[in-house]
Formats: sequence, C-alpha cells, structure tokens
Amino acid sequence: MKLMHVDASPKRERSNSRALAQHFIQALKKENLEFTVDYLDVSVDTPAHVTEDFAIAIYKPAAERTEVMKTTIAESDKLCQRLLDADMLVFAMPMYNFSIPSTFKAFIDNVVRGELTYIKTPEGHYLGQLAGKKVLFITTRGADLRPNTLLAGYDALTPSLKAAFGFIGVSDPTFVDAQPMQFAEPEQRAAALERAHQELEAVAAQWATH
Repeated sequence: MKLMHVDASPKRERSNSRALAQHFIQALKKENLEFTVDYLDVSVDTPAHVTEDFAIAIYKPAAERTEVMKTTIAESDKLCQRLLDADMLVFAMPMYNFSIPSTFKAFIDNVVRGELTYIKTPEGHYLGQLAGKKVLFITTRGADLRPNTLLAGYDALTPSLKAAFGFIGVSDPTFVDAQPMQFAEPEQRAAALERAHQELEAVAAQWATH
C-alpha cells in the first residue's frame, strides 16, 4: 500500500500539524499496516500558482496541446498521478485566518484536473477519480471553532476542503482538528493535543482493519 503525506506548515520542529501527522503515521505502523510513504512538503516544494498559460493549457484538449503547454502543466500532471497512485492520503495543515494556507490552495489548484482527477460523463455529470481512498485531514486551529463555540461559524477551512476533494471523488474524508492552540491557555492546548492524539490513534486502528 502507498500513503501520500502532505505537510503545509512553514514551521519545522515547532509545527503542531507536522507532529500530529507523524503521530498518526507511527500509530499506523503500530497497527502493523505495511505501506510506503510518498512525502510532499508544500511549504518547501510549493506547486506553481495558476497563471494564464496554465489555465489555457489545462482546458486545451490533450491531443491539441503544444510542447510548451505540456511543459507548463507537467508538474501538475505528476501531482495528479501521485494522488491517483496512493491508497491513503494524509494532509496536515494549520488554519490561517479561518481557511487553508495558500501553499495548500496552490496544491488543490494543481490537482483538481479534468480528465485526470475528475472526468465529465457523456450525460454531463462529473465523476471524481479518487473514490475509495482513505483520506485524513489533520488541522490545527489557533482558536476554538468547535460547534457551539463563539467562533463556530468562522470555519471556512473544513467546507473548502470537503468541496474541493469531494469534487474529485473523496466523499467521506476524516478530520482530526486540534483546537484551541495559539490563543489558549497551556492546559487548553495540552487538552487539544491529547484529544487529537486519541482521535488519530482511533483512525489508525480503523484504517488498519478496513
């Protein structure tokens, strides 16, 4: 089996989302699940942001693309293939201003691709190509955005990820959200991390048996 792991935090040893992703991968290994890891750090290897040339190339029928067009979207093609080749997908990121980091948005813009990660059927329906994969989003949030909290309505990250990945076939992703972190007392942060650790271990156990 192959697991694709994508980190988006610009922090290194101080990153909570990175640490939680590693905790999950170690939990999977403890479940004796055999897999290889395809790793991408989008804070270092950031996919190119959409340009006019990119937008023109991706909507050009493949048979009609020039060599320049093919070169323009070559890295995007490779990213799409990496997603398609994976059995499990783990995406770890902090919440920035209630949404996703721009580096991960660039990743999304490179992997939501017609004829690669989704196709349009003769009937006019869109069919995502990532169906059946296990998908986990690990997020860290500075404030508490859980239901029935003061900022509960400000979470633009979760619906954005569900919409983008749902379009390419991920119908039931798992979310583990550590919150509150940055804007919380030490004991609240510790409790948030402990909740996340327990949830990740439960997900690992579930992935190993299903």
